[in-house]
Amino acid sequence: MSKFTDKTVIITGGGSGIGRAMSFLFAKNGANVHLVDLDVESANQVVEQINREGGIAQAHSCDVSDQDQVVALLNDFDRVDILINNAGISHIGRADNTSQSDFDRVYQVNVKGVYNMLYACLPIMKKQKGAVIINMASIAAHVGLTDRFAYSMSKGAIAAMTLSVARDYIDYNIRCNSISPARVRTPFVDGFIANNYAGQEEQMFKKLSDSQPIKRMAQPEEIAALALYLASEEASFITGTDYPIDGGFITLNN
Repeated sequence: MSKFTDKTVIITGGGSGIGRAMSFLFAKNGANVHLVDLDVESANQVVEQINREGGIAQAHSCDVSDQDQVVALLNDFDRVDILINNAGISHIGRADNTSQSDFDRVYQVNVKGVYNMLYACLPIMKKQKGAVIINMASIAAHVGLTDRFAYSMSKGAIAAMTLSVARDYIDYNIRCNSISPARVRTPFVDGFIANNYAGQEEQMFKKLSDSQPIKRMAQPEEIAALALYLASEEASFITGTDYPIDGGFITLNN
């Protein structure tokens, strides 16, 4: 694939998990990577390692759910070639036991956070007449997952926003796609298992892995590789599309 030299890439939630893997991969391919993260300490650790290895990266402390913070951050950018809306949070619960505060918290980060980044980046991208946006959706936007009411709501919104943005800005040569992973082996997953299934970590990890037809979780680097392709010139004919990367979960779990 083509290299990303001189490309400015913004990755929200770039300090951990999938965002971390994306940050390393885009930097390895020559991009100037900007990690936008509420946990700036983790983002700085990623930046330090990227820079030690000869890449170019910067960390920015920002709460994507706060539009004023996002707009202030983007005021310092005169170019955004690639935006990856990766920051997000999860929640366990059903419609009748999800509190209003928890529902609002998921909405603020997962939905409004993406809107805020789009709101601030699109005017810059329109002036450039060309850019790529990748939104992180989920298999939860496609199938019913037990106890994931608020999370599924938020990822369904991501899928819809992706289509809207792809349609509205196609004449500006702005492509917008989404990625829908199944379970990915991240620190979040390990922490969830440890916090909720103490003493049963190994059994629960196997159960969650086996729920996917391929019998394992994805690695963050696999999701990053798909994002790299979708952001590349080789994918220039792709827009308004969601890419499940799910080990067969959506189509084979019947």
